[in-house]
Amino acid sequence: MSSLQGNLLVAQSGGPTPVINASLAGVIAEALNHEDEIVEIYGGMNGIQGVLHEELIDLTQETQQTLRALLHTPGAALGTCRYKVKKSEDFDRILQVFEAHNIRFFHYIGGNDSQDTAAKIAALAQERGYELRVVGVPKTIDNDLPITDHCPGFGSVAKHLAITVREMSLDNAAMGQNDFVSILEVMGRNAGWLAASTVLAHRKEKGDHSKSQSPSTQYGCTAPHIVLLPEVPFNSDAFLARVEEVLKGNTHCFVVVSEGVQDAAGNYLGADTSSTDAFGHAVLGGAGEYLRSLVEGRFDGVKARASKLGIAQRAASHNASKTDVDEAYLCGQAAVKAALNGSTGQMVTLVRSGKEPYGVTTHLEPLANIANGVKAFPEKFIGEDRMSIHPDFVRYALPLIQGELQIPYDQGLPKYAQLSAKRVARKLEKYETA
Repeated sequence: MSSLQGNLLVAQSGGPTPVINASLAGVIAEALNHEDEIVEIYGGMNGIQGVLHEELIDLTQETQQTLRALLHTPGAALGTCRYKVKKSEDFDRILQVFEAHNIRFFHYIGGNDSQDTAAKIAALAQERGYELRVVGVPKTIDNDLPITDHCPGFGSVAKHLAITVREMSLDNAAMGQNDFVSILEVMGRNAGWLAASTVLAHRKEKGDHSKSQSPSTQYGCTAPHIVLLPEVPFNSDAFLARVEEVLKGNTHCFVVVSEGVQDAAGNYLGADTSSTDAFGHAVLGGAGEYLRSLVEGRFDGVKARASKLGIAQRAASHNASKTDVDEAYLCGQAAVKAALNGSTGQMVTLVRSGKEPYGVTTHLEPLANIANGVKAFPEKFIGEDRMSIHPDFVRYALPLIQGELQIPYDQGLPKYAQLSAKRVARKLEKYETA
């Protein structure tokens, strides 16, 4: 390992998670332990856009109280973006900013597209002969990054969704008379991890000791009764038949649907495919309403209601899993350690120990193996009826939602971190992005 001294830059990208700021805290805390190699610690405002516009802040000016508060603060404290770096001028500008501010260590906290950007920056620096160490930090509630056992952010949202389903189901059970269908649409464009996680809400009924149960009463449990995944083409006839079956034995039928569910022809249910985001993805959101119309159009006297949590599911830090927070922090620390040890073009991954009690270690994986990849929900975790989840998934996911944070409150509301965000003086001319 060659010795390297310079400044560190960390940025956040993509949709926030309940623990993205815990990873930021991990990066900062570890960097502060290495003053001989890391001279200054900078934050890029609003992801890679902040780098392009040379909008950097000095993170060494933040108080320890603020840094501790990052562990339970939702959103992205540095700001985020969904900017797609495409043109060569953008990459040239990024390297110019790095050179102007002697950035030698870069950590991008983000998902699939973000790690693609990090991979290209690492490759360009190597091509230009600029010594830079780039180590990505995983982030996504969707749990769909390849290689890593799971992603920071997933455990907390899984916990929140399971709590939400359990609470909603109690309300629905009180209102239903074998005539009510409740539909909850959750995030998940390409993978059904989040939708599947709602089965963690299942609870044993009193006096139920049976081992063999139908899918609608799987695990001897309550809602959700039906789970629809992007990995399974939607079949309206099979779905409606299952709704009818569940309503015969329950006051209500609780359906969870991923926003990315498609029919056999590949069409998203109820989505507006006429518009796309910065990365060319169709704008989703409408699967729940589609199912509501389908149910009410088929069954006389059956009431259906669709709910969509939207960004609320990824902002619910009050329901964050302590396990998830601790692992997000660990990933931030591991990224800094890896860069100081000479690694570049890598992303931190989590590897499950496979032993009891549950535990993980951090490893590194080339960014090229992560970038733009998608880890689908495994076939082995999908129930035989294609609308339920296998119990093995519960054993996989249950350790990830364990533990709660002690969040400080003020006048009945949580107290969150707010960075002082002291700006670093610009050294370059203004730059315009497309």
